[in-house]
Parts: sequence; C-alpha cells; structure tokens
Amino acid sequence: MSVIGTVESLWRYPVKSMRGEELNELFAGYSGVYGDRLFAFHSSASPVGFPFLTAREQHQMIRYQPRFRNREKAARPINVAEAAKLSPNINPVSANAADLMIDVESPDGRIFAIDDPALIGHLCDGVHAQPSLTLLRSEKAMTDCKPISIISLQTTKQLSDETGVSVDKRRFRANIYLDLTAGGGFAENEFVGRSVKIGPKVVVSVLQRDGRCAMITLDPDTAKSETVVLKKVAQAHDGTAGVYGAVLVEGTIRKGDSVELLG
Repeated sequence: MSVIGTVESLWRYPVKSMRGEELNELFAGYSGVYGDRLFAFHSSASPVGFPFLTAREQHQMIRYQPRFRNREKAARPINVAEAAKLSPNINPVSANAADLMIDVESPDGRIFAIDDPALIGHLCDGVHAQPSLTLLRSEKAMTDCKPISIISLQTTKQLSDETGVSVDKRRFRANIYLDLTAGGGFAENEFVGRSVKIGPKVVVSVLQRDGRCAMITLDPDTAKSETVVLKKVAQAHDGTAGVYGAVLVEGTIRKGDSVELLG
C-alpha cells in the first residue's frame, strides 16, 4: 500500500444534472453516495436507454440548486451503527421519502418543491420541442455508469493548461476530487483495475475511465458552453477524464482523508 494523495473535496448531486453540493463528509455505500441523484426528470424527448432531461438539452439546469429539507437525515443512512454491529455485509437503511425531500432554487431565485408541477414548467422554458417531463425518485443513486466518480485536481489543471480555458473542477461533476502527491494530470487512469482505500475504512475498486460528454463544456456558474474542453478530451485523452469505481467496503469519507493505492 502507498499513500498517493488526499481527498480535496466531496460532492453529491441530489437531482440528476442539477448543481451539486459540497460536503465535509459523505457516506459511500455499495449503491453509491448516500443522497446522490435521488431525483431525476424523465423526458419524452430523450432516448429510451437514457430517458432523462439533462443540461445537454437545458443548459441552465446546472444552475438550479437542490437542497435537502432535513440535512441531518440526508447526511447518512439512519441505522449505520446498528447495521455495522450486525454484519459488515448489511446495507444500512435509507431515511423515508418525507425526510429526503428537496427544495430547488432556480437561477432567477425562485424556490420550488421538487414535486411542484411549476418546476417542470420552469425547466421546460427554452427547451427545444417542449418535452413532457415526469419526476422520478429512487432510493438509490441514478448514476449514468458506476456508483462512484473520481477525478484529480491535476487532471483539471492539465486541461486548463492544454485549452487555455480556466477549467473549473465542477464541470466534471465527480463525487470525489483528489489532490495527488505525485504524477501529473490523468494519473488516475493508472488506478483502473486496482483498488483505493479512502480514509480509515472505505475501499473503492476502480473499474474504468470516465467517458465524457457535452456536460463538461458547460461553465457551472453561467452555463456558457466552451466546446474546446470536450474537443481536447476527445482528441488528446481518448474521450475520458477521471475514473469510475464501485464500493467494496462501505463507510464514511471525510475531506482531507488520505488515499492509498492497494495491490
């Protein structure tokens, strides 16, 4: 084992494709980050295999800020300690739906309950073809690929240097941002096929590189598109930036935790 860096920041995204929230700690479970991507909007205009409205269609969506009403219940599963005492193989229980309700602040400062039909109208404003939207809710994260996404600050810096654009790390919508002690950008590619231990307990198997789409072209504050970022990733980095992983050992990860490469 060798320490390769630390956790620079932790993020989750309560509503798929909306703005994330930075956390001092998060619970990483087998199904992903607790409270991550619990809600999404099904769009009649999207493909059957990926039926969600995202910021690819509605750029301003990344500027909508979701907030849990009950932050304590949304911080971690409600019986983490009890489940751990029974068996390391037991999944802790999520809070009930009422305790995981969300309000959303729109870019123009309006506040909507996540299930308010007026929010759907607000999201559809300016979307081509005016799709029919339906709110989806899940107890588990509705991630695109594997449950956990990781990227290093060194990778985002390299892309800034390569493109001449100030590449905000938030473009990449990762759960875990690493500050590596050695190696340059895209060093996390070398983790694929191995596992990392984060903090005193959590182990993540790094399964594949993270294939990127138009989401990374969008400035997280303005939603302005900078296509040069995606072009550079496609042309110089096989269309990938960061990595995906699956949790092998559940637990709490905290900002500043050490990261060790196993195996």
